[in-house]
Amino acid sequence: MTQSPRNVLVLLLFLVGVCRGQDAPKMTSASTQDATTTRKNLVVELDMRNFDSSIRDGNAWLVEFYAPWCGHCVHFAPTYEAVADALHARHIDGERNVRVGKVDGDAEKAIMSRFSINGFPSFFLLDGWTAYQYEGDRSLNGLVEYATKTYKEMDPIPLMSSPFGPFGQLRAIVLYFGLIILGIFEWLVSKGLSNTIAGILMCSVGISGGLFTIIFVGLMSMSMSKPKVD
Repeated sequence: MTQSPRNVLVLLLFLVGVCRGQDAPKMTSASTQDATTTRKNLVVELDMRNFDSSIRDGNAWLVEFYAPWCGHCVHFAPTYEAVADALHARHIDGERNVRVGKVDGDAEKAIMSRFSINGFPSFFLLDGWTAYQYEGDRSLNGLVEYATKTYKEMDPIPLMSSPFGPFGQLRAIVLYFGLIILGIFEWLVSKGLSNTIAGILMCSVGISGGLFTIIFVGLMSMSMSKPKVD
């Protein structure tokens, strides 16, 4: 059966309309996904790899310590995202702004140790190396006002007990290496070694490494203190 040019034109227009109708949802979906991703990025997930470098970016940081199993944290999550939205809306280019981050206390125990976290959720305002702990109501207005104004009227955490002080840094280092040692021990046991053999092996490696370090430091000290002959 021979089709007239008019029927062919109608068929082509129909196919073009179908194709455009299929493309439209894809564009809408991508736009929605981009908007959602941008909003979530306002609350930065902080961990051992990016914590110190992030808080040294020249801005103040409002940081929440949370746990995935904490019902209060899960319930407060939408409000915390709204806090990030409100603070981001106040950002001024070239000025010192307040950014928003969160730390998974279950996964980042070394960071949690530095801040001496006793419960979830816990909030801190970090202004350079000065840390303030928020003890007010968990509300949108309370956190926004604290992060932008009232924290300056509060006393910061004393340096000796601050997460950026000597004891805070020491707690983090000790716990960090402790977790590494525990991970190596569990890996050796998973490979078939008994707990006793794995423990003896790790002690032997530790003693050998310590002796090597002492000898190396001693040799370096001797070479640096050796008098020069004119």
